[in-house]
Amino acid sequence: MNYDSVCGEAESVTVIEKSKFVCYLKGIDSESEAKEFVESVRKKNSLATHNCYAYIADEKGLVQKFSDDGEPQGTAGLPMLEVLKNQKIYKTVAVVTRYFGGIKLGTGGLCRAYSGAVCECLKKCVVKTNKPARFFVLETDYAGYAKVLPVVKGKAVIAGTKFSDGVKVNFVVDENSAESFILALTDTLQGNLDLTETKRGYYSFDKNS
Repeated sequence: MNYDSVCGEAESVTVIEKSKFVCYLKGIDSESEAKEFVESVRKKNSLATHNCYAYIADEKGLVQKFSDDGEPQGTAGLPMLEVLKNQKIYKTVAVVTRYFGGIKLGTGGLCRAYSGAVCECLKKCVVKTNKPARFFVLETDYAGYAKVLPVVKGKAVIAGTKFSDGVKVNFVVDENSAESFILALTDTLQGNLDLTETKRGYYSFDKNS
């Protein structure tokens, strides 16, 4: 299953009826990292009226948590979480800080404000698509290296290259494309293929890849 995640951090500000909503987004690797980020935002905005949050901390979308932080139940953290769920943005934490402007927004207005703040911040993010991937190491000579480069383009990501007496190249390949990629390498090197699979897991490919 593919999922998207935020790369790095992003921040945006939305003003609604004189209330300022500051959204912070960050890509995470664990639930503990999400909690640390929430606390850091709270400390940074200790004078704010509310610091609401939502996160999905795993690649399957099962580790979820949210908080309304004093807003009416279900009007802040849950709408924020729904944005992440609906867009399949996992391993990401969102915190929306509200500085109250004196005008009450009502239940519906709060839901729209908090979910809208997350949506607005997502527009400023670099979003990566995480796909099941296979990781390989290819060992070849310099002539072979020159031959495989055109094959790699558009089919795999070069994660590292080491030059010595020969060339050692680390590739990451979308799981769905791995077998055709191996066949292409085999044909290019005329069967003289020294390829080792090192692991399988998720990899953050560019969203348009």
